[in-house]
Amino acid sequence: MTRQAYSFVGQFEPGPELEFCANRHYLLCASQGVLRLEADGQSWTLPPARAALIAAGHPIRVTIVQRVTSASVLFDPSSTPLPNASLSVFDLTPLARELTAECGRWGDSEEPLPKLGYTLFRALAEVVWSLAQQPGPTAMLTGKSEELRLAITLTRERLDEELRFEDIAASVSLAPRSLARRFEDELGMTWRAALRRMRVLRAVELLADGNLAVSVIAFAVGYGSLSAFNAAFRDLTGQTPTQYRRTFSP
Repeated sequence: MTRQAYSFVGQFEPGPELEFCANRHYLLCASQGVLRLEADGQSWTLPPARAALIAAGHPIRVTIVQRVTSASVLFDPSSTPLPNASLSVFDLTPLARELTAECGRWGDSEEPLPKLGYTLFRALAEVVWSLAQQPGPTAMLTGKSEELRLAITLTRERLDEELRFEDIAASVSLAPRSLARRFEDELGMTWRAALRRMRVLRAVELLADGNLAVSVIAFAVGYGSLSAFNAAFRDLTGQTPTQYRRTFSP
């Protein structure tokens, strides 16, 4: 009989997108590095000091953007409720961080958990399930149609360029009006709004590299003005890039 919950710490190198599916509810806490996670038509950026809760049996797509150090906790689905969503990303509170660290004392084993371990894992589950109901802002809808998904990919790959919507539309063999309708119908936003969000999400990834100045990041994601970059970043996250970077450290 395996434990009702267990922990492990791992390090993973950057690599291409892969599919992941766990048979337990999976809490993934990033302490260093950045991942992109995708499920159910939504893509999440997971930077340091945040966590993802992945429901058991639900496949997700994972891309390791920067070398990742993570602490993971796996919960037996028979002893914990089904999460509200198959995947959600949220901020870790100090309590959640401490509980995750304490639970790290118990790895995978055939031996049952001691009473203290059982109590701590239960407390962690209560806290995490509550936090997961208030997901963070680092999400982006991925679209349903092949043309829109390709348009999003092409846009994301060229964030540092002077992009023209007409060029993106031509690249996916759609008239600009048709592609604009796809963005409104499938994402609920214009291409320009999606571009703005993608630039900020890419900036979140770059901020995890402590060696890059905020001004360098602003230009790298397509902003010619630091003030415009700061405004766009604050609109999405509620913080300036510098403030957001400080939250990466415990």
